[in-house]
Amino acid sequence: MPAIETTRDLVASTYATLERNLAIVRERLDRPLTYAEKILLGHLADPKGQELAPGDAYLELRPDRVAMQDATAQMALLQFISSGREETAVPTTVHCDHLIQAYEGAAADMKTASVTNREVYDFLRSACARYGIGFWGPGAGIIHQVVLEKYAFPGGMMIGTDSHTPNAGGLGMFACGVGGADAVDVMASFPWEVLHPKLVGVHLTGELSGWASPKDVILKVCELLTVKGGTNRVVEYFGPGTASLSCTGKGTITNMGAELGATTSIFPYDERMALYLESTERSDLAALANENAALLQADPEVAADPGRFFDEIIEIDLSTLEPHIVGPHTPDLARPVSRMAADVSEQGYPANLTSCLIGSCTNSSYEDLSRAADVARQATAAGARAQTKLWCTPGSEQIHQTIQRDGQLSDLEAIGAVVLANACGPCIGQWKRDDVQKGESNSILTSFNRNFPKRNDGNPETLAFIASPELTVAYAIAGKLDIDPTRDEIELEGGGRIRLEPPAPAPDVPENGFVANADGYEAPPADRSSVSVVVDPDSERLAFLEPFAAWDGNDFTELNLLLKAKGKCTTDHISMAGPWLRFRGHLDRISDNMFIGAINAFTGDAGTGLNQVTGERGVGFPAVARDYKSKGLRWVVVGDENYGEGSSREHAAMEPRHLGGAAVLVRSFARIHETNLKKQGVLPLTFDDPADYDKVQEGDRVSVTGLADLAPDRPVGVTLHHEDGSTDVFQANHTLNQDQIAWFRAGSALNLLKQG
Repeated sequence: MPAIETTRDLVASTYATLERNLAIVRERLDRPLTYAEKILLGHLADPKGQELAPGDAYLELRPDRVAMQDATAQMALLQFISSGREETAVPTTVHCDHLIQAYEGAAADMKTASVTNREVYDFLRSACARYGIGFWGPGAGIIHQVVLEKYAFPGGMMIGTDSHTPNAGGLGMFACGVGGADAVDVMASFPWEVLHPKLVGVHLTGELSGWASPKDVILKVCELLTVKGGTNRVVEYFGPGTASLSCTGKGTITNMGAELGATTSIFPYDERMALYLESTERSDLAALANENAALLQADPEVAADPGRFFDEIIEIDLSTLEPHIVGPHTPDLARPVSRMAADVSEQGYPANLTSCLIGSCTNSSYEDLSRAADVARQATAAGARAQTKLWCTPGSEQIHQTIQRDGQLSDLEAIGAVVLANACGPCIGQWKRDDVQKGESNSILTSFNRNFPKRNDGNPETLAFIASPELTVAYAIAGKLDIDPTRDEIELEGGGRIRLEPPAPAPDVPENGFVANADGYEAPPADRSSVSVVVDPDSERLAFLEPFAAWDGNDFTELNLLLKAKGKCTTDHISMAGPWLRFRGHLDRISDNMFIGAINAFTGDAGTGLNQVTGERGVGFPAVARDYKSKGLRWVVVGDENYGEGSSREHAAMEPRHLGGAAVLVRSFARIHETNLKKQGVLPLTFDDPADYDKVQEGDRVSVTGLADLAPDRPVGVTLHHEDGSTDVFQANHTLNQDQIAWFRAGSALNLLKQG
């Protein structure tokens, strides 16, 4: 297995493979290539025979690396163990960052986590040692920051069991969030399969100044493309403006490409990336990238005539970009900060901020925290402190120790910031709040990436807004949202006023270098023969998997309708995080959270519906599903647009499968969730006519016909059997290819993997 960092030999081998494969692809396509195309098609398993048809063909690819965070790694490793393989086929790491709850501060929270999560950490540590996987223990850092510091490299391809894996696109890597079953395929030496994505080009010109930051670039793109505008597309940034952004600034932008539903987002290689590689003790990789610079950028013809290569082009002049705030409840509800006060008044948002939070995997770079600290220093000089709670999450122990050495940490603490563990914490719902009760309306501002209802603290009435770290600190000093702290004077507690100046430009990397750190890393032992992975059969947190049953060969006939979901139904609605994260390794136990956040289209209530067998209403969906399962009955879910938006968590597909779900019929899917459903043997269908969604009634039973003849691009029949005896009959579509149909017939992709 490789050393802790990505090795020069691995990168050199990757570049050689890219050159070899692209020679074949260029001959076939007979045209220049964008940078994303070079990395994508350069990783083809079969560059000669692979069908190349963006939006239609499925590509089989050979990624260079797999990365998993602790919450999703549990189920991924349980599936890998079930596959019968002895070791991973590609370099793989597990990062313990999701299970640490934020409450009092780093030291106390880490102590609590080490006790409450010991069983899971021991399982992950032993499974990593047994199967040759690098293990990053709790407190070492957030997966995406550690990957950027240690593993990412320009031109590489990585998949990760977290939707924000594209963070590594800031270092020129084709990095994609996937479900655990996809990761297991690659770990078991099978190709990774993904729909050939189309391309969106974001043309950047000019240069950021003043309060504007890389965060504002992606917030603007979210506004323009919306949360489903990137589905089955790669967002490729190009143009002279890319060189003006730091490597970590680029990472902020590609990280939040997940909010667009994009397959990934990527920047071309440049000097800012070389600087970051050199500063993180990878000068050899920077030299190698410099030698292959032409390979790591789009061909010159792309910039000369971008309309020829991209399906859509967005123009952003960085010189005129204003700082933005998005939210609440969705990352594409954007406005410039100058508009925020008016929106608070017009929309009735709570003006007082109960908390401001900075850091996370999205915005915890040295540059980010230096600019935030500059704002904090201005406040201290004026005798001011934060007028609301201020929380700071470093992205890694390396970042933590560096900002401690260089003073940014003390600058933030001087205005009242509480430093949390190097973990996801409030960003993914691991936040214990005593100051706000559930159901209490309040506003928070974060520099995080996602802001669905309940996302941060489990409270549906918390309105979460997103901005850059420096702007978040400015608002913390103001303590309220109905102000523009970039222009307005801020009234201070006890009297006095302060007018904040734009933060000074911050260096990409520390002048004195990072405090190099690998605390918490455990390499797998050379001799793994004596390592065993033990799971207590009575555990509530871990359980080995039982295979799902194969398809019985019959159509789905008059299956119960469990849920018709209304509006946004994300993976958070389907399988909530927060306190439920502790059950991510126990499929049956975590299935008690299935659809508890989904909005019932017939009642407007969350998490409850009709038991069609007993006639009882207002029953929790998990209880209804378990009752159906106990009676041998399967069921169907109907959903709205972009169903399954958000996290890559495959639990949102495995829980319905475990409790008897047969099919999910929606207006449209988010990419990762649709793939996860396919992997687990659930039939994902879309209405041929989206208006047919309105025909679905509360007491319906649903038939899906034509399954014996299931074939790519061949619709299936759907019949709604209404309670009054009438029916509605229509077609539904699917995107299953021949291999995926085999998964469905076998009961899951894992069942086929075991056979292979």
